[in-house]
Amino acid sequence: MGSYPRVRIKGGGRTVVSQAGGVLLLETVRKSGLDTAISAALTPWRKARAVHDPGKVLLDVALAVALGGDCLADVGMLRAEPAVFGPVASDPTVSRLIDTLAASGEKALWAIRAARAEVRRYVRRLADRKAPDAGGTVTVDLDGVLVIAHSDKEDAAPTWKRTYGHHPLTGFVDHGPGGTGEPVAALLKPGNAGSNTAADHITAAQLALAQLPKKYRRGRRTLIRTDSAGGTHDFVAWLARRGRWLSYSVGMVITEAIHRHVLKVPASAWTAAVEADGEIRDGAWVAELTGDVLDGWPKGMRLIVRKERPHPGAQLRLTNADGMRLTCFATNTLGRPIAELELRHRLRARAEDRIRAARATGLRNLPLHRAAQNRIWLEIVQIALDLLAWMPMLALTGKARLWEPRRLRLHLFTTAGQLVTTGRRRILRLARYWPCTSHITTALERLALLPNPG
Repeated sequence: MGSYPRVRIKGGGRTVVSQAGGVLLLETVRKSGLDTAISAALTPWRKARAVHDPGKVLLDVALAVALGGDCLADVGMLRAEPAVFGPVASDPTVSRLIDTLAASGEKALWAIRAARAEVRRYVRRLADRKAPDAGGTVTVDLDGVLVIAHSDKEDAAPTWKRTYGHHPLTGFVDHGPGGTGEPVAALLKPGNAGSNTAADHITAAQLALAQLPKKYRRGRRTLIRTDSAGGTHDFVAWLARRGRWLSYSVGMVITEAIHRHVLKVPASAWTAAVEADGEIRDGAWVAELTGDVLDGWPKGMRLIVRKERPHPGAQLRLTNADGMRLTCFATNTLGRPIAELELRHRLRARAEDRIRAARATGLRNLPLHRAAQNRIWLEIVQIALDLLAWMPMLALTGKARLWEPRRLRLHLFTTAGQLVTTGRRRILRLARYWPCTSHITTALERLALLPNPG
């Protein structure tokens, strides 16, 4: 006797549907109007008498990626379920479309991005109080990510971590503690591209702002957060430029000049750092630096430094002082306590969660050979991540809204179902024994109550 029961396997089950929980993503597509928007955007690339719509083909690949795929051929998982996903193009047709879009360069990229921006605005209206800008502000986190290449692909190069691959710069809208986040920028860069290149950060910020409603494309209501890679004169000056007036919170490298100023800060000038729940952060203090250390930076910039006792086993840097680990960031936000601003900047760490989710959703590797093709792949990955952010925002509540892609797949999307045809209707019956079936049915009911796109 083993630990598990023996089960006999037989093929030929016609009414069984795998990945039945994926209907949550399909209903999100319908209610958001994403299918219509993508199809309209890619109309110029539809050939005469073509059987498959380019928008449907691209969206099918994005759905496959959202369900766990990591290459174009994984769209075959959808092709096996035509009753749920409809007619799905063959692998050669998918490859030809990607090649065609890649050959169009920026024209195809801008068409896809414009469609995503249009749908994003509509989804936020549907989400209402659950939308990330419900409080009247938007936070965009920019961060780089290393993508390993296991073969010689175009623009793949040795990275600063002594690996080999690409170094995309990504941007995510932070949904706050009650949600996850959605992608708004993905800039493909060679593996040897610099981390602190101002031109790349400006381009990524422009891509991110283009995804936001017009009222958030300038003004203090939009906060741009970066790590120390964004702490360059040119990028900070671009953010603070007259007429743009964006809020920013960017990490800064502890230079020798900053280190000297930290050593001169009197003990009375240090304020206890705080946690997200308002409690004092044990062993951490913050202070604001003034004087000539701000020379050459935009007017109104504030420089805030934190010192903290390192955790056991941590290695100190040469820039640390008195056994304390130092970190520093710059901001142009006025009228708020520096401890609160430091906490706001520290919450930029949620960008690491978004990158982890992206790695689990098609960004583990770039599967295509040419850079132009992989730029299209990055747009596909972003569409998949959009769906994985919009569906919980519109349909899930409580802790389930915080689930990352891996958990969504395990608990929701992998649910088995049985397709039943009665009269002229097709009904998908989900497994009664599955512990998350109620999550799925309740979420589908919430989606059903949303208005259809006009």
